[in-house]
Amino acid sequence: MEIKHNSRNVMTISMDVKAGWEQWFLLSSDRHWDSVKCDRKLMFQHLKQVKERNAYILDTGDFFDMMQGRYDPRKSYSELRPEYVMDDYLGAISRDAVKQLKPYADRFLLLGRGNHDQAVKKHNSIDVMSLLAAGLNRQPGANVQLGGYSGWVRFQFRRGKFRIRKQLYYFHGSGGGGEVTRGVIRTNRMAVYVENADFVITGHTHDFWDVPIKKMRLNNKGNIESYNCRYLNLGTYSNDYGDGFEDWWVESGKSPRPRGAIWLRFHYINDMIKNDIILDID
Repeated sequence: MEIKHNSRNVMTISMDVKAGWEQWFLLSSDRHWDSVKCDRKLMFQHLKQVKERNAYILDTGDFFDMMQGRYDPRKSYSELRPEYVMDDYLGAISRDAVKQLKPYADRFLLLGRGNHDQAVKKHNSIDVMSLLAAGLNRQPGANVQLGGYSGWVRFQFRRGKFRIRKQLYYFHGSGGGGEVTRGVIRTNRMAVYVENADFVITGHTHDFWDVPIKKMRLNNKGNIESYNCRYLNLGTYSNDYGDGFEDWWVESGKSPRPRGAIWLRFHYINDMIKNDIILDID
């Protein structure tokens, strides 16, 4: 596998394929690592599977929660993990994440940015995601790219003269999603302005869905061809609803959300690259 960083938010993953070949990727978003609501048991269960499957991780933002800083009006002391009760809260969460994720540092390929990350960068003049990426990249074999709020991942598959490409566009997300639509209406909006993507992945609303849309195009040979674009919302590792007793999530009328991530599996069969999408939720 070869990794090329084409630009600050475009990366290319080149893979040599053969009969029986497969490659797994874990697509994740909204981990909210430092929140007491983060389901770390499920997270580390998935990280163990990443090692077992020789998989790689593409994470698209809000890795950290970062709402418990001294001057953050959203802070709630009940949601502050005791190990982070210190003046250097933001530094502590990045150091602890690097420490606990060392065994998996070479599995992370992309760390995108979310609204929580951007808010802290704007108001506290500290880029915690850069600290995390730098810490992981100090580990043997690590090659983490710090992506943007949106960006592209190009998958290139090679076997002799055989060449094929799949392209993934990621966007952390925006808006509230909606308790009725779950934000699925976004697929129609993004289909208008995102071209040449085989996968479009979002997060932010903590919803899970997989919406395949069939598209048509005129190829370079003048032939009409159709292809599938998979629109995915990646969900979260955060148990936002809890027991429903209180808190912003409950009081704003939001429903419980499943927790987990999505597996993307590529495999080579009959001179074709096939892909499977698996929602791995609690």
